[in-house]
Amino acid sequence: MGKFEDLRRQMIQYQLEARGLHDEAVLDAINAVPREAFVPTELVEFAYSDTPLPIAAGQTISQPYIVAVMTAALELKPEDRVLEIGTGSGYAAAVLAEIAKGVYTIERHKILADSARKRLEDLGYQNVKVLHGDGTLGWPEYAPFDAIIVAAGGPEVPETLRQQLAIGGRMVIPVGSSLETQKLMRIRRIGENEYVEEDLGSVRFVPLVGAAGWKDETATAPATGVSLPELIEASSEHFAGIDEVDLDKLLKRIGECRLVLLGEASHGTAEFYEMRARITRELIEKKGFTCVAVEADWPDAMHIDHYIHGTEPDPLLESKPFSRFPTWMWANHSVLEFTHWLKKHNDVIREEDRKVGFYGLDLYSMFASMEAVLSYLEQVDPETAQIARTRYGCLMPWARDPQLYAQVTLTDQYRACEKEVVAILEDLLKKRMEYVKADGYRYFDAQQNARVVANAEHYYRTMYYAEANSWNLRDQHMFETLLSILSFRGPDSKVVVWEHNSHIGDARATQMSARGELNIGQLVREKFGDQAYLIGFGTDHGTVAAASEWGGPMEVKQVRPSHMQSYERICHEVPANNFLLPLRQALKQETRERLLPERLERAIGVIYLPETELQSHYFYACLPRQFDEYIWFDESHAVKPLTKQSTEGIPDTFPFGL
Repeated sequence: MGKFEDLRRQMIQYQLEARGLHDEAVLDAINAVPREAFVPTELVEFAYSDTPLPIAAGQTISQPYIVAVMTAALELKPEDRVLEIGTGSGYAAAVLAEIAKGVYTIERHKILADSARKRLEDLGYQNVKVLHGDGTLGWPEYAPFDAIIVAAGGPEVPETLRQQLAIGGRMVIPVGSSLETQKLMRIRRIGENEYVEEDLGSVRFVPLVGAAGWKDETATAPATGVSLPELIEASSEHFAGIDEVDLDKLLKRIGECRLVLLGEASHGTAEFYEMRARITRELIEKKGFTCVAVEADWPDAMHIDHYIHGTEPDPLLESKPFSRFPTWMWANHSVLEFTHWLKKHNDVIREEDRKVGFYGLDLYSMFASMEAVLSYLEQVDPETAQIARTRYGCLMPWARDPQLYAQVTLTDQYRACEKEVVAILEDLLKKRMEYVKADGYRYFDAQQNARVVANAEHYYRTMYYAEANSWNLRDQHMFETLLSILSFRGPDSKVVVWEHNSHIGDARATQMSARGELNIGQLVREKFGDQAYLIGFGTDHGTVAAASEWGGPMEVKQVRPSHMQSYERICHEVPANNFLLPLRQALKQETRERLLPERLERAIGVIYLPETELQSHYFYACLPRQFDEYIWFDESHAVKPLTKQSTEGIPDTFPFGL
């Protein structure tokens, strides 16, 4: 079996069958189509990844799972004739052609229609016809069709397509009044003027552009004759440097919000950390914020919390903070300076409830959290500690390497661990009042560590089945931890969140939603509405601290100039180098409206792969719906990691264990 055949088999097993798709005709069709032939040459190694991939004309080849789900929803028979709206690369048309008698597909971009036609012909698909035209008008010459599939989201089901559906036919189409509210609908025509509609779930597709769809925003010049970069310059607040920026207007826009979510476009850019620190200081001093919650493990963050409160961490904890890859994400000079400021701030405040707390939201610290729970129970309830130690026993062989645990959970032998670790959390919750009387703060710490272990076990157990599931578990955990922090600190508490743009920007405004993914930004908006303010960050070029592979050494890498079709390129063309761009309360409404059409957006994590940047680090998004504000640094620089030499002379209580 060749490389791609093997990858195709794995895709079917782990992306389709594992998610409950068992339509044999569809699975056979997916297996018969060489997806590698439909992606750009430079992205062929990612052909079977569980994600959309960019193609020409700013479009994408859909995620394999979405193609399979929509095809299955058509309930095709061998004698059926199918109309497809949105040919793209031609991949979905090939899958349809493996099942149906004839496929008629329409593409509005001529370059895509021509290349798809040739590709399908070269692969021997003689039952596919490709038309360059407006798909919302259908193809009356060959109507009626037994099935119609639409690969773009319209504001409503075009009447032209309804009329071209045969009686007894099925249409599958995304419909919604905005990018955030699309539903995948199946329409059955059961009579001349009678249709039955079924909601198949939430999705997110590019807009269905055409006479019976959305207006093509790129087809006409703006009425004002002003370019978008010029509009952004007139609609933004410029600043020379982080120390000089006047944040009073930003604080006024934030108003009485209880949650402010501060993003970053990479995990290794100094400007993002330092601007977040500057904004957070102002929110603490001028708005009464008392919580900083970050994309770090709970036990690690507790070391900083102990430091800024002048207390010692639990001596029974074995793990040193921030020793897990990537160490530079938090053990860097930018965070060091902010930590010193937090301690000085807390030192002059007498009321405990007004002091700032520092909390970790993430769930990777399974072993350290287990030790923290056991340490706490040994001191307050030794009998329960012994029970917990026994229950945690099934995780102990794998706790130091949780990804190995993810692999062994594919066997039935270790699946009971979930019940055991959840039972510990349940026991802690049952005895809550008893423990709180003893020491409320330490109980809260132990309770959160127990939640980390329970959710981390679930996370690692599912990460080998479906990417969206493991991503959602992680962000759901972070959201639940955030709610616990707010509850613990009281009804008047306010929290600043530091996480990557991909976590704090509303997932419903990005292609994440089409993959079934949510994030903490979406969950916060759904619960808190306008009481939350989401701020994204971006840059064009410079340097970044990142690795080339998971667990690899930190490198200072050059950030490539942004892609021509990205939001970053538009911002790069703004004459001002650094600026704050209000989006919720736009200084010019035309600017917000011109930014609404989907564009590429860059996301660099702890791994940066410049050689495959387009596939590895770009995704489609709608910036004004993703964030309430956007902060831009045209050139940025890598964070400076802490070393043993850089922390010489710091007291033993300092939170970074180097």
